[in-house]
Amino acid sequence: MNRLVSHPPSNPFLHPLDAILADIAINVQLPPGLHAKTCERDESVRAYIERPGSPLEGRVLRFTPQGSMAIDATVSTRGTDDEYDIDVVAQLSVDPLIAPHVPLDLLEQALEGYPVERAIVRQTRCVTIYYADGMHIDVTPSSRLNTPGERESHIFHAKREEPRADHFHVPMNAHGFAVWYRANTPMEWNFAFELARRYYESGGMEFRADAEHDKVPDQTPLIAKNTATVALQLLKRFRNVQYADYAGRVPPSVMLSYYAGRAATPGLSLSAMLVRLCRWIEREIAAATSRRDRLHVANPVFARDVFTDRWPATIADQEEWRRKVKDLGDTIEFAQRSEMSQEELREVLRGMFGNHVVSRSLKLFNERIGGAVQHGRHAHTGRGSVFVPSRPAIITGATATAATAAPARAHTFMGGLLK
Repeated sequence: MNRLVSHPPSNPFLHPLDAILADIAINVQLPPGLHAKTCERDESVRAYIERPGSPLEGRVLRFTPQGSMAIDATVSTRGTDDEYDIDVVAQLSVDPLIAPHVPLDLLEQALEGYPVERAIVRQTRCVTIYYADGMHIDVTPSSRLNTPGERESHIFHAKREEPRADHFHVPMNAHGFAVWYRANTPMEWNFAFELARRYYESGGMEFRADAEHDKVPDQTPLIAKNTATVALQLLKRFRNVQYADYAGRVPPSVMLSYYAGRAATPGLSLSAMLVRLCRWIEREIAAATSRRDRLHVANPVFARDVFTDRWPATIADQEEWRRKVKDLGDTIEFAQRSEMSQEELREVLRGMFGNHVVSRSLKLFNERIGGAVQHGRHAHTGRGSVFVPSRPAIITGATATAATAAPARAHTFMGGLLK
């Protein structure tokens, strides 16, 4: 049987578990072509909102990415890997204490007639533009507060079906959080370049960078810069799969990002970082539950911006998530310790990340191993024996047939469900 192998730490993906986890993360984020379109679409949306005669003409002060896009942690929002949620904040020139429904009404009116293939939908806190290729952009209006902190703002909660008396303002500083996150998750050059190489190769593109790893051309951006961010992407994918059939709110991405920023430790393997992130969340939830409190997580640079304002609704909600995260950490630790066949590993991983994406990631792994054998390279198992697969395709066509993926729940960065 073909076994998992281990290697010296010179390459972050020489251990098959880390290689396969990296490919899973690559398979659930924006493909290179769609990644390049995001900037074009941001500019197109902003230009349309500010066009002459628009109710927001001359009133958009900033138009910037927030959430996962701002910290390089975007993943697909559905188990079929064909929908991607991009979050943008439109800072408007309006009174921050304006009635909450008004900025949303103005944004919806400003987007009327925007040329999009699918739909434009008003949500509780944003307006969503749906594209035919699976991308959708959530545009959230905000207003700058008169406070000392940079870009401390209000966004607006106004569910159309509810009485206006139930609408309210929501403190927010997405920009400040992104700055904090980047400061807490420093660049890991070797990891970032090796991941980028795999990413572009998976899309049939050549990755170009100089030998010193100190410059990447503008047209080939790094997709994630450290193990903490990729571990975060894997955890978000796990959440999407685990809550696929759940009707309520799910643990919000921004909360998970906060924990990734707290747990980040440069130099760990990807699998070790994922376990560390799981254990960190476990401890935080266990401590809150022991006090009989709901979990409270706030923006570290703006305490009024509460990431857990809509989840968890009950202690039972957070305990359910704690158990799921514990299972993930336990499973990854077991895979780290065990020399498993690829068939065994596939069974272990598919329940956590979805059949389709795991099968596809193992296929990529097999192709790389086949290329290594063809060029005379080999690997070693943890017990020192030489690992040389008998043929490039380790898993046969029958065993590698991609099953229908577990449908992952669509979500927003703040934990809401997409309507």
